[in-house]
Amino acid sequence: MKRESHLLSGRGNALVATLALVFLYLPIVTLVALSFNENDLTTIWSGFSLKWYAAVLDNGDILHATKNSLIVATLATALASMAATAAALGVVRSTAMHRGGVEGLLSLPLLVPEIVTAVALLMLFVLAGMPLGLLSVILAHTVFCIPFAYYPIRSRLAGLDPALIEAAADLYAPPWKRFVRIELPLLAPGIFAGALLAFISSLGDFVITYFVSGPGSTTLPVYIFGMIRTGVTPEVNALSAIFLLASVAVIAIAFLVTRRVTDSSRTGGAS
Repeated sequence: MKRESHLLSGRGNALVATLALVFLYLPIVTLVALSFNENDLTTIWSGFSLKWYAAVLDNGDILHATKNSLIVATLATALASMAATAAALGVVRSTAMHRGGVEGLLSLPLLVPEIVTAVALLMLFVLAGMPLGLLSVILAHTVFCIPFAYYPIRSRLAGLDPALIEAAADLYAPPWKRFVRIELPLLAPGIFAGALLAFISSLGDFVITYFVSGPGSTTLPVYIFGMIRTGVTPEVNALSAIFLLASVAVIAIAFLVTRRVTDSSRTGGAS
């Protein structure tokens, strides 16, 4: 047998993986480190300071943009999760002929370039006479987030034992009770995972928000973009670091909750 090349060996794979991780995360680490820079110039380190974090927390415009982002992300996640759950249940219960077409339509927001979706939604709102504001942003984010919420729910639903639903039907349980008492609790981890993906996607979206937002509905990514147009400052770094920390905290909480739910279901199944 020929020896495999060094690049394809175990050490070579580890080296490539390490370089990829450094390439991905070194800019983020640099940004977080420079957010503690005392100097007004971002690239010149003059000492450790927390004054830029204090400046961010004292900035009323930043707090207003953060409030808008949380409102939009929360409402869009709730609407997208409900629509995705209904779509997943409908797809599973439909015939194979219709299933592929419906899932293809649900995947379009992921396949179509985001700029195209943003322009299309802007034209739709203008033709419908809807004023641009928080409502237009929430509706646009709901459309954008449905695929992110759909696939974890669909995957969870595909793993459910249909015998449970059939047994409940044999016991004359009406459809709404079968859904509330059996399907919904079993789908909870998938719904939670989908809602998390939708929330993070909505929280960090810029392109769609930039097109469909109006006066007073500026979200945090759009506000950060407006700040860097005049030059990157340590205040922008501090705001980005806080944004990053919030995203990591949400993911960590979701991981812990999902693991606890999974362990509880395994324990219940074993008993």
